[in-house]
Amino acid sequence: MSDDRADIETIRSRTLQQLADLRAKPKPTNSIDGQRVSWETYIQSLQDTVDWCDRKLVDLDPFEIQSQGTT
Repeated sequence: MSDDRADIETIRSRTLQQLADLRAKPKPTNSIDGQRVSWETYIQSLQDTVDWCDRKLVDLDPFEIQSQGTT
């Protein structure tokens, strides 16, 4: 299970670095070989990846249920 956590944390870290790099040096939307490249769409997909990693990491965290009995 810790291997999964390490992999997800690595993906999250690298994706956050890519986001930081793109935000520091924004690029315009342009066309490459007739195909439109939208950096906003790419940035959103990176943010979606970070969100996915966050959800997976929460699922891997141990949890505790508190209950109270009464008589």
